[in-house]
Amino acid sequence: MISKFLSPANLKRLAVRFAKKITIVPHHQLEQLGSERTGTRWQTQGNDPQFLLYPAKSVFGRRFNRGWYMLRIKLTEENHESQLGRIYIHYKNGELEVKDVPWTSQKFVNRIFFLKQAVSHIRFDPCESETRFELNTCLLIKVPAYLAKRSLTERVVKLHSEIESGSAKEINAMVGTRFEGNVSRQLALAALYDETFSATHTEKSYAAWRRLDEKKLLEKARRHTKLTGQTGFSVVLPTYNTDPDLLSECLQSVVRQTYSNWELCIADDASTSQATLDVLHDFQRQYPEKVKLQCLQTNGHISKSSNAALALAEMDFVLLLDHDDMLADYTLELFAAAIHENQDVKLVYADEDKIDEAGQRHQPHFKPDWNRDLLLSQNYICHPVAMKRQLLEQIGGFREGVEGSQDHDLLLRATAHLTADNIVHLPYILYHWRVIENSTAADASAKSYTSEAGLTAVSDYLNSNHPGATAELGRYPNTYKVCWPIPEPAPLVSLIIPTRDGYDILKQCLDSIYRLTTYKHYEVLVVDNQTTCEDTLALFEKYQQQYSNFTLLKWDQPFNYSAINNFAVSHAQGEVIGLVNNDIEVITPEWLTEMVSHAIRPDIGCVGAKLFYANDTIQHAGVILGIGGVAGHSHKYFSKHEPGYFTRLHLVQNVSAVTAACLLVRKTVYQQVNGLNEQDLTVAFNDVDFCLKVLTAGYQNVFTPWAELYHHESISRGEEDSPEKIKRFNGESDFMRKSWAELLDNDPAYNPNLSLTHENFSLR
Repeated sequence: MISKFLSPANLKRLAVRFAKKITIVPHHQLEQLGSERTGTRWQTQGNDPQFLLYPAKSVFGRRFNRGWYMLRIKLTEENHESQLGRIYIHYKNGELEVKDVPWTSQKFVNRIFFLKQAVSHIRFDPCESETRFELNTCLLIKVPAYLAKRSLTERVVKLHSEIESGSAKEINAMVGTRFEGNVSRQLALAALYDETFSATHTEKSYAAWRRLDEKKLLEKARRHTKLTGQTGFSVVLPTYNTDPDLLSECLQSVVRQTYSNWELCIADDASTSQATLDVLHDFQRQYPEKVKLQCLQTNGHISKSSNAALALAEMDFVLLLDHDDMLADYTLELFAAAIHENQDVKLVYADEDKIDEAGQRHQPHFKPDWNRDLLLSQNYICHPVAMKRQLLEQIGGFREGVEGSQDHDLLLRATAHLTADNIVHLPYILYHWRVIENSTAADASAKSYTSEAGLTAVSDYLNSNHPGATAELGRYPNTYKVCWPIPEPAPLVSLIIPTRDGYDILKQCLDSIYRLTTYKHYEVLVVDNQTTCEDTLALFEKYQQQYSNFTLLKWDQPFNYSAINNFAVSHAQGEVIGLVNNDIEVITPEWLTEMVSHAIRPDIGCVGAKLFYANDTIQHAGVILGIGGVAGHSHKYFSKHEPGYFTRLHLVQNVSAVTAACLLVRKTVYQQVNGLNEQDLTVAFNDVDFCLKVLTAGYQNVFTPWAELYHHESISRGEEDSPEKIKRFNGESDFMRKSWAELLDNDPAYNPNLSLTHENFSLR
């Protein structure tokens, strides 16, 4: 067992035999505070502290050689918080590999990795925040291949999200599916092992959040509620052969509501379980003034029984409840307060979690505010939701033929008649979705027919509201991809690429665009910002001669990213503008087709792509406002194979901002908001500021995961490391805070319960 392999006694023996003596050198943003018997104390001086690890000169030929290694570390963080560290492996040939090392204060972490060739040094970044910590242990152990394989396998079996049975057959099948070519089984296994150390494993625990934060948040919300009791709720509950104990808990959660203006409308779908019927009749006798019960004589499935329950409703708002789920005690109270404070509201929803048969709560879903593109991609609203009864009557209630995704279908048809002002999201856990064996809550794939039903719901919505748009199944159960039509002739796209020298990266960028892009109606405008490199100048000449859709513009002034792009837009012929960095490299040939299909939608402003680092980890999947004070990139450093937070890495969705490393927008929209800010944001945050101007002008911004490119970030411009650059960066940060403080503090595409320190959707 891995626990035996990693036992203190065995590790001590391994260390004696295989440990490599290392020299640990503070390299960046670290101040030594002193040494204790238990370790060395450090203060980070920014969010990018770095140690360099070198082999001791007298050991193993003065370098780390090819083979399996284990980094064993233990750190004590001042506030006893979890942190995300990383190992950067610098090979002699210039290649770089990055490994996540999430750690918890005062606990050992053992991280195995493979060095495929000679290494110059290894960099260890202990965290991404300003803090104090003590480095108690930092040991590098050369691990025999058989022990490495054993530990890789056991961790994958135990922790990998896609492994269910843990059998050798299942692991071999996954390796065969995910890895092709000449990748050895052990290196493929190591890739799966790496995924178990992803940024998702650094979350503050939900149990701790519930203990420390939830009660305070609910109490604060209740102190500010203004209630008259005028809003009434009809809680609609279809039942069928429900477990009597779970049904009783469900019913009692309604009775426990702190808000009293409600009725419970139950339609039983011809249950054959007498125990289920006994619970229902006993409950009605106990609360005759509150409970309406209709027992259907024939089983009609969920849509028909839900409509029967809905027909009993007489209150202004209808709240949907599944027969084994539970409402939080304050659900109706907080819903009523939201309705009282917003007279235009016609739909209210809140956050939810899951609850097992033992009553243990887990897997919270902290949702964004109203997000139409995300609802087309999956039913993110789900539970709890209350809608105006007149709205439900207007759309004809639940639709038969989409059973399994009837709630998604209902929400799509209802919201087609609503604007953002009619929809309110409450960022509180107000619903507990029951997880039982073979339930959709436990595993969406347990009911595969629900994905097909959902596809029908989305397709029918598109046929009714957006003729020409079609839908197909997404990469995960109950997720969908909408394909938006592009008119004929297709609009011309002007791809603007600022550059200075940088022959290798610019050639890679241009070659990938011209070689791979399937969308043909585009022009490329390269803006030369004082290039002196002869190779780059020759590259300009080559492309001008070879391609009629290539134009070279000269910008003979100091670097100002905003001004350069505004200048280029004034020369662009395209209906659609594409801002593209010179260190971008195309992955998916359809990238431009996908982005154009969104950019030409009348309600859409900026469109962003899914960008990867060279090691296939996420660089950009939409921008989250407020992280680090201004903005950070969603799911940064996640593996390309990970689903992300509730599969959002693979879903088209509205976001507040996207990066201008690859951004499309209609030229009319660009001009409407006066382009990028040349005066205050010459380098940093100009894209975020631009997106927020577009957002406040009434457009929605979109991230699409179906346009994939590499972003070899900061190769051309370098790091923010000089006093002048730091001063400029701080000034631009201050400008953003002064201009957009309200949005930066509460990104509507995020959730106020989620972290503003990390990009991994961990708890705040």
